[in-house]
Amino acid sequence: MGAQKVSISIVTYNSKRCIVALLDSIDRYVKGVDYHVYVIDNGSTDGTAEIVKRRVSPTLTLIESPANRGFGGGHNMVLDRRDAEYHACINPDIVLKDDVISAMVRYMDAHGDIGLLAPKVLNMDGTTQALPKRSPRLIYLISRRIDLGFLRKYREEYEMRERDENTPFDIEFCSGCFMFLRTALLKELGGFDERFFLYFEDADLTRRVAQRARVEYHPAFQVYHAWARAGRRRFKYFVIQVISMLKYMIKWGLWGKNGRSKS
Repeated sequence: MGAQKVSISIVTYNSKRCIVALLDSIDRYVKGVDYHVYVIDNGSTDGTAEIVKRRVSPTLTLIESPANRGFGGGHNMVLDRRDAEYHACINPDIVLKDDVISAMVRYMDAHGDIGLLAPKVLNMDGTTQALPKRSPRLIYLISRRIDLGFLRKYREEYEMRERDENTPFDIEFCSGCFMFLRTALLKELGGFDERFFLYFEDADLTRRVAQRARVEYHPAFQVYHAWARAGRRRFKYFVIQVISMLKYMIKWGLWGKNGRSKS
């Protein structure tokens, strides 16, 4: 029996400062599976596409989008090309330091009830990013923006701080920086909802996956993330984040806790 097949999609937009490190880490560490990487460039102007073109190979395909389709729209461009058992959506600012892809394949093979698997995500200095979360609610999002004492309990609840980050547990919101999914389920769901240009498309997809299968965070699998947090640094991205938040709340119900998807 041959190695399990895995497809990987990476959506880039002016990502020349980080894309090489990710691609190098995939080439160096991913050995236990038959993988193919798709880099979808959303109209970069910094030379990202040219950097990737020089690396095109039998295991790497560059797709240049004629327009910026956003995060989910970019990943969806390869939805019909995915013929592997598993698919990984990876941000260009992720770096691998071991063959985490093959390890996740083995784990998913052994746990057929899991539809989406989330690794522990670390900062480049090895500290943990609080990314496994509960489904977004308005009060949760306010608590992350406004640092007031009475709101901290909501932030801790959102970030599941009561759980031991060193043990696996089911989550409601898997960050889009690294999502490992069963390809058949991803296709069944139609990929990401492209009404979300950026932000909350990952929360929405996680929620739809959870209607059909388990979503698990497992700290045995670790990746590194050079997190830019653009939404907190630039007003443009903050506005996009707010718009996506409103779309999410409308789709799932104002508080985003007990609502049902309308489409």
